[in-house]
Amino acid sequence: QVTLVESGGGVVQPGGSLTLSCEASGTFPAAFKIDAVNWERQASGKGRELVASRRVGPRTNDADFVKGRFTISRDDDKKMFYLQMDNLELEDTGIYYCSEAGYWGQGTQVTVSA
Repeated sequence: QVTLVESGGGVVQPGGSLTLSCEASGTFPAAFKIDAVNWERQASGKGRELVASRRVGPRTNDADFVKGRFTISRDDDKKMFYLQMDNLELEDTGIYYCSEAGYWGQGTQVTVSA
């Protein structure tokens, strides 16, 4: 069983930055080290959408709306995943979730407000 816990959300003004963290713990299946780490988000009244994902290695898959603003990273030794968010926009408001190998966290709220 794997537990993922997100942290780092909060309230920020447009143009501001936040760094989200996701800590994984538990008994990890073999796929956990090689599967993609994903960050998704869900705005109020909308469906969940992929923000960014990253497998082992430098290649990432970023949604068009975050390219150049968000950076996903992973530290497999520490079982930590990160989403650095810069130049935040009002539309970035939502609950952000991390996931890997079919496991999901509970989410962390990000609010961008003037």
